[in-house]
Amino acid sequence: MNAMDGDGMDRDVVVVGAGFAGLRCASRLREAGLRVAVLEARERIGGRTRSETLGRMTVDVGGQWIGRGHERLLALAEAAGATLRPQHVEGAKLLQLSTDAPGRVRRYRGLIPRVSPLALVELELAIRKLNRLAGEIDPAAPWAARHAAEWDAKTVASWAQRRLRSRGAREVFDIALRAVMTAEPGALSFLQLLFYCASNDGFEALTGTTDGAQAWVVEGGMPTLAQWLARDLGDALQLDCPLQSLEQDADGVRLHTPQGCWRARRAVLTLPLPLLAGLDCRPALPARRQRLAAASPMGSVIKAVVAYPDAFWRKQGLSGEALSHRLPFNTVFDASWPEAEGGALVGFIDGAPALEQADRSPEERRQAVLESLIEYFGPQAGEPSGYIEHNWVTDPWARGCYTVAMPPGVLSGLGAELRQPAGAVHFAGTETARRWTGYIEGALESGERAADEVLVALQDAAAA
Repeated sequence: MNAMDGDGMDRDVVVVGAGFAGLRCASRLREAGLRVAVLEARERIGGRTRSETLGRMTVDVGGQWIGRGHERLLALAEAAGATLRPQHVEGAKLLQLSTDAPGRVRRYRGLIPRVSPLALVELELAIRKLNRLAGEIDPAAPWAARHAAEWDAKTVASWAQRRLRSRGAREVFDIALRAVMTAEPGALSFLQLLFYCASNDGFEALTGTTDGAQAWVVEGGMPTLAQWLARDLGDALQLDCPLQSLEQDADGVRLHTPQGCWRARRAVLTLPLPLLAGLDCRPALPARRQRLAAASPMGSVIKAVVAYPDAFWRKQGLSGEALSHRLPFNTVFDASWPEAEGGALVGFIDGAPALEQADRSPEERRQAVLESLIEYFGPQAGEPSGYIEHNWVTDPWARGCYTVAMPPGVLSGLGAELRQPAGAVHFAGTETARRWTGYIEGALESGERAADEVLVALQDAAAA
């Protein structure tokens, strides 16, 4: 059926956004027998996941990892018949601090890099403290914690300054924070960091590979799992269809797009919070919801994959993992698979360096990435066979990644609005997840939760 014909634009529920949250929500609602449409502003599905071809490899330039405990995503991969590969970790890792001379890198193994004994003790005690405080938080309601207002009144930087007095410890912690939150410690609420730790099994899991959030990757790219979720949608999935405005009245919801007006009894919005801030709604969304959206910027990250004729770093006894407090390409992993196709390194420009690089040309960013890789791995890193990137900072439908980076005062004062429906409008997306927030697993959880909310609301309306 053509969605533009007859009553084809009338649905029980319209879901806005064909990322993992929207697609899981739609599939759950369709399983319950509802007529559903999914509207996607992009010309593709997958949301903040994205894959591209680099040579003969398919590489992820968006969300790519499945972590330990990501049971929904693992089940989805199994149902889709996907092949998973453990993240390559064999070999030594590399670290460069701001005090290290150009070209000097430190080798280390394990979770915590090799720094001074004092810095190691400070880091271990700080991580223990973080995890203990995170244990006092209910991930479903971090704003309800006994010390929520106190924790939300300070930044991560102000907390770390008291706990980490040695420069080496502070720099290692800052590197890890940027890699996880794609934000600067001085701009991020300490409560949000605790919430993130509580939601994702602790600080070590967030930064870990084999036993953490970066355990496996998907052959063919993460978007193949989104495609499997969308396999039966047909004309119910409308691409290149951005939401322009939304109206509510006693009869339900009207969603205006360039393709026409969709009508539904309920709507589910999976947009990133900054996009909600600019959405034309009549009546307007509640004031607290508007303030939450306006006060919650996304993190800043640019992701790049660099291909080589072979994984030469492995021959040097290196895992491909590299971290820096000084270089713009500040977090790097091995992305070589299959090995017969050559080698590849995947990495990120995140936090303040991403904002510095966001408005530069792709050629300038490529040069910055290669110069960083040369410092990590030597001159051979300056001779790639291919390069590809995605600038998530300037992506119009993401406004950044991986998730929101809330400044002090937002989560404790406005966080309760994250999942609160506004009339017939419900909200999903990884930022709204009660568990695994910030990850694809959290997006799936949020889609299921929003679908269940809609089903209950429709049942209540039918019984009234």
